[in-house]
Amino acid sequence: MASSFENYNKRRLISSYFSVILSIFLVLFLLGTLGLFVINSKKITNDFKENIPMTVFFKNEANDSVLNAFDTELKNAKFIKEYAFVHKDSAAKNNVDIVGKDFMSFLGFNPLQNSFDINLKGDYVVADSIKEIEQDIKKNEMVSEIIYDKQLVDLVNDNVKKISFWILVISAFLGVVAMLLINSSLRLSIYSHRFTIKTMQMVGATKSFIRKPFIMRSIKLGLAGSFLAILALLGLIFYVDGLLPSLQLSKDYVSLAIVFGGVLLVGIIITWISTFFATQRFLNLRTDDLY
Repeated sequence: MASSFENYNKRRLISSYFSVILSIFLVLFLLGTLGLFVINSKKITNDFKENIPMTVFFKNEANDSVLNAFDTELKNAKFIKEYAFVHKDSAAKNNVDIVGKDFMSFLGFNPLQNSFDINLKGDYVVADSIKEIEQDIKKNEMVSEIIYDKQLVDLVNDNVKKISFWILVISAFLGVVAMLLINSSLRLSIYSHRFTIKTMQMVGATKSFIRKPFIMRSIKLGLAGSFLAILALLGLIFYVDGLLPSLQLSKDYVSLAIVFGGVLLVGIIITWISTFFATQRFLNLRTDDLY
């Protein structure tokens, strides 16, 4: 009979520990995901901005020396991420492949112009900077036209500000939820030991002596939840790298160290604080209140 009761208590204890680790894992995984997004938000937005092309068309009068000079200018420009020269014959062939009709045979000549497809660095894809770049390029008399999606540039920059604000709000909210959820799980775990705590106190054990094993055990549970969260975050990072290889999140070792270190630290701090106050509550209770 006693053996079955001990086994029952042991199963309850294991179940309690499992729920604590699961709570810590879920909360830290969400916080770690948000942390990764916040740290890499600039990289993510820049990656999107850098895919907004600017096309510079040249007049038919522009000879090879003009085009080569502009090529050299782009090569030395600090605002260029990458660029490519598109010859008008190549452009015509691409149009034929897309449209499915040989318009040059119909017109008798190639109406397209030589051009450069330019991708700017993310920091320069803002209304003021891109306007200055456009005006600077137009100083070249051989430039016929510059085309880029102005509305998309404005839309991206506006949405980045909104998303950044809401990410901060959500992070703060999840931080509070994390404290409450983990604290609740740890308090339930310690509740089953309330009589042991009071018995130790009655035989003269100090509060710090009684708290120490509970804090150490909670920290171990916090570390277990933190390591599970880190493994899940690694899986998420490799998955995102597969979808968006240009971000190279798995190779940003500084960001990874900050996020993983933060996850471990938060796991330890939250469990330590929660256990401290949970044990303090039972230490301050009268014996009659334990029931």
